[in-house]
Amino acid sequence: MSNNSSARRPKSKATTTASQEPKAPSAADDTHVMPSKPVERAKSTGLHIGEAAPGVAKVDPIIVADGIRRTFGGLTAVDVEHLEIPRGAITALIGPNGAGKTTLFNLLTGFDKPDAGTWIFDGTSLSGVPAFKVSRMGQVRTFQLTKALGLLTVVENMKLGAKGQKGESFWQSLIPGIWRKQDEEIEERAMELLAKFKLDAKADDFAASLSGGQRKLLEMARALMSQPQLVMLDEPMAGVNPALTQSLLDKILDLKQEGMTVLFVEHDMHMVRHIADWVVVMAEGRVVAEGDPHTVMRDPAVIDAYLGAHQELDLGVVTGRYSADAADSTTDAAASTKVKASDLEAAGMAELEDTSK
Repeated sequence: MSNNSSARRPKSKATTTASQEPKAPSAADDTHVMPSKPVERAKSTGLHIGEAAPGVAKVDPIIVADGIRRTFGGLTAVDVEHLEIPRGAITALIGPNGAGKTTLFNLLTGFDKPDAGTWIFDGTSLSGVPAFKVSRMGQVRTFQLTKALGLLTVVENMKLGAKGQKGESFWQSLIPGIWRKQDEEIEERAMELLAKFKLDAKADDFAASLSGGQRKLLEMARALMSQPQLVMLDEPMAGVNPALTQSLLDKILDLKQEGMTVLFVEHDMHMVRHIADWVVVMAEGRVVAEGDPHTVMRDPAVIDAYLGAHQELDLGVVTGRYSADAADSTTDAAASTKVKASDLEAAGMAELEDTSK
């Protein structure tokens, strides 16, 4: 990756003054990405074979895991007998804190090694394959705590996500003629993705100047630079201002529409209900339930033990994704119809302003 963006785009202050400190994110940074009206998307069905239960076979799985076990001292963090993730769908991995969700993510993506078990991605065994090779094979992930490099610009962070860069070779990097054209193509794709994620205006700003929600968008956009088959998102809504929630939801739905498979960890069960095609429930390291979100969320045992779903408002009704008649039975549908998404946004903006003082 080379830093020749200034030759093709007007420089911002972030790139013209080397000693400039990254500016602090402001509430205003989040407001311009709020979509005007949410659009309901069709759910994928017919994903499994037989009755929905832990370890049920899928019609076309992209990941098949068997006997994965990971312990830390005397604690068993993950003990998954069998798990399949359906291709071309959005799968939510849910459960209480300490259920083993992120540890399973780390194992499947090569960031940690299991004590036992095997797993296959798109027909290829990934057992023992390091994380950087897993990414090159088309399986990428984001993190609950974003990993943007703060003192690189937004577009530079994006360019790091592209694979097969000729300039990564030491000897080839010494001859600009070898890699310059490819670098221009990579930057063009980076700018296209930034425009899609409404971050193109910040392309030359330091990544450290972005708000928390914008960093989530940047990390998701950067993951797409490698043109993956499977995108794994670890709590994409954690710490995100309500002003960006709808934008992030739509971007996740777009991934599926563009032919990618999505597996995400999330605690917000309203979000899970709205976008997930399939839900996997973990507790104490094991898969304890699987099914479509409506089935899982109406299981009293799952609701009480794992979801903590006795919340007052159904965000789907609030944002207009669902009518009051389709509200989650564990919420107050009448109260949800009286709350405006803009009010929630305003409350979130006020909270952000308070915390930044």
